[in-house]
Amino acid sequence: MNKEMNSTISTTTLLLLSFSPLAIPIDTLSSAQNLTDGETLLSPKSVLELGFFSPGSSRNRFVGVWFKFAPDTVIWVANRDCPLNNTSGTLTLNKRGSIMLYDSTGRTVWSSSSNSSSDANDFSPILQLDDSGNLILKDQMSNSIIWQSFYHPTNTLLAGMKVGKNLRTGFETYLSSWKNRDDPSEGNYRFEMDTGGAPEIIIWDRSQIIGRTGIWNGKYFSGAPQMLGYNILNYICDWDKDKVSYEFEPKSNSTLSILVLHESGKIQRFISYQPHETWSEFWLVLKGSCSQYAKCGPFSICQSDDVQPCSCLRGFEPLTTMEGYLRNTSGGCKRRLQLGCSVNSDGFYPIEGVELPYSHNATIDASISVTECESRCLMNCSCTAYAPLDIMRQGSGCIMWQTVLTDTKYVEGRQVLYVKVSKSELGTNYRIPRAATIGIISSSIILVLLISSIVCLLWRKKMRDSKQAISSTTGKNLKYFEQNESLQGTDLPVFDMDIILQATDNFSNTNKLGEGGFGIVYKGQLPHGQEIAVKRLSRESVQGLNEFMNEVLLLAKLQHRNLVRLLGCCIEDNERLLIYEFMANKSLDFYIFDATRRASLNWIMRLEIIIGIVRGLLYLHQDSRLNIIHRDLKAANVLLDEQMNPKISDFGTARLFKREQGVINTETVIGTRGYMPPEYILEGAISVKSDVYSFGVLLLEIISGKKNQGNQNLLAYAWKLWEEGNIIKLLDEVIECSAFATELMRYVHVGLLCVQECPDDRPSMSSVFTMLSSDTLLQDPKNPWVGTKIKGFPSEWSYQHDSSTAVSVDQLTITNQHDTSTEVSVDQLTITRIEGR
Repeated sequence: MNKEMNSTISTTTLLLLSFSPLAIPIDTLSSAQNLTDGETLLSPKSVLELGFFSPGSSRNRFVGVWFKFAPDTVIWVANRDCPLNNTSGTLTLNKRGSIMLYDSTGRTVWSSSSNSSSDANDFSPILQLDDSGNLILKDQMSNSIIWQSFYHPTNTLLAGMKVGKNLRTGFETYLSSWKNRDDPSEGNYRFEMDTGGAPEIIIWDRSQIIGRTGIWNGKYFSGAPQMLGYNILNYICDWDKDKVSYEFEPKSNSTLSILVLHESGKIQRFISYQPHETWSEFWLVLKGSCSQYAKCGPFSICQSDDVQPCSCLRGFEPLTTMEGYLRNTSGGCKRRLQLGCSVNSDGFYPIEGVELPYSHNATIDASISVTECESRCLMNCSCTAYAPLDIMRQGSGCIMWQTVLTDTKYVEGRQVLYVKVSKSELGTNYRIPRAATIGIISSSIILVLLISSIVCLLWRKKMRDSKQAISSTTGKNLKYFEQNESLQGTDLPVFDMDIILQATDNFSNTNKLGEGGFGIVYKGQLPHGQEIAVKRLSRESVQGLNEFMNEVLLLAKLQHRNLVRLLGCCIEDNERLLIYEFMANKSLDFYIFDATRRASLNWIMRLEIIIGIVRGLLYLHQDSRLNIIHRDLKAANVLLDEQMNPKISDFGTARLFKREQGVINTETVIGTRGYMPPEYILEGAISVKSDVYSFGVLLLEIISGKKNQGNQNLLAYAWKLWEEGNIIKLLDEVIECSAFATELMRYVHVGLLCVQECPDDRPSMSSVFTMLSSDTLLQDPKNPWVGTKIKGFPSEWSYQHDSSTAVSVDQLTITNQHDTSTEVSVDQLTITRIEGR
């Protein structure tokens, strides 16, 4: 375990403990034996230990269970509220079937309060610690379990342990945090199943909800789609009229996983692979600005990392005029038009990719179809929304809300919420009674013509007024705006230059984040505290002007957790500025190509970054309203937020495409050496497979910590190791764990499939996602293009050469391949400009 991981673990309730120096292990405890301070009870495979410990800097002694390979990972505490004040404690079993903890005076400090139903003469109690972490008291004679620690968890959820409630008896199991790192007594936070609606986990701070996982939708909790990010764990929600519970189990016996409720209220999951030597943080259950419960008020929806995260649902408006003016709906929203409570007056609009509202007191019926669910909600005057209960079975089951919708938020996933509004809010045509059809049609035609004329006049006036307003603030750029009226159609905020100057301290060098061919990027802070990154276009950059316009038009219409968010722009006089969300951890190349900093990226973090990039590209290629080829995917264009989530940036060279449009030919080849595929360099042909190639290069870079530029070609090196069957050598040497060999092989295999020379051989990004997140059979990759076809460059791609060179290969001529304009002729094809970045 590296020092940074040790630091992480020590701050997340995987606590530093004090043990007796000589521990004598035993595997069972009977009524004829005692366990004293200095002795431990071992699980059968020596995975876990039960014994006495002191947390943090405390001198108090407690009885607890911890992992033998990581004794600072305490998963259960017996006497958490009743500490011993010395090392003279004794743990034993009594003949009635209870575990007893006594202090030096013989006083009972803690008891399991369990009693056997067997006759004392036929009863032989024994205490065992299972390899799962369950401490079990059972009767040897009948082999029946009398008591088990899994029914009395503390702050850690283990595989096979359940959080939930027996609805018949009222018996409930839940997690409760430690008070602090020195005190394992019950703290302020609880992690428990809500049973008042659909199953979902609630995090309480005393009597106040501070967060929740979202409703169980048959596959995962709707607010935690990261549960599906890796094919490592199975998640199980057992729910019927008698009980409701949640548990998880690893898919591999060699994998250990725990979920920890930290004393700060955070929920973290950790993974350890065989051999069990380290813990890695797998994912944080609740993260982002919308994780706070009810951050936005009723009938509002939260969008993480937005400047104004709260906005009203369609058909609703801010409670007050002032909140509407400030675009602030944190206080909640109200209906714009009241419902008519009839089939003809009301309808539904779907919101996709959401964490469903808090379901406490919602109506649940798992037996009906979604169609029937819609009908019931439509006929129920008090119903405000409905959703399918189980997305696994074609969206079966029904959940209906009959109160305000609280804590709705956008998340990545397939969950859909159908909100009831007046049909006039939907902007669609509806079935009209036949008797009125003729009259309505004739009058509608006249009305449409009249309205169209009025709208046309108003639109022309608005455009004149808009251009006059722009003229007063942009001066010399009026012509630029007139020629780019599509910019006026975007819904992007325009910032005043005075605000940007104040935010960046007049573009101070101390706020400078980086520099490229387009200009300089500065860090800034808006008056209300929002941190921003400001890209300032260089006045001399013609390419930058095109990139500016391209980025505004594209990013204003894109929204995904793995794409950097454009907050606005500023155009005044000769200044053109793009304002982005600030990424606290800079770009990916800042880490993976640095000898020191890349050690902070453990294996799990690298896989999360890779999967995040895949999701971002999949959104661009397939799932967004626009279909986009990025054209310049590289480590420098992947930014990292404060949780190290990857966000693809720099859309200045991106291209729109139609799905039926296979290949786009361009005369201007713009990209970064080392990431551009051969067909793009030699023929100017771009497609979604161009991005796939760049992703393959980036994947190999992330795994190896090596750059695909300079004197060493990473693709050639990876292919050589692949053919030798020695791919483990590709793994970055700062990652010290051979347990990742199988996973490493799969990721490198997919990377090599992505960088195959022929675009048709490369997989799509949707296939890449499937291959990386499942155990599907992979076809063998073909040799990637590593420069062997161009003579004169034994270890480099021709366009990567560092000096001015002319190389002739058959009919191919490459002249002066620096970062400047050049001409490349391939047979009859002329690429007029190659611009290295």
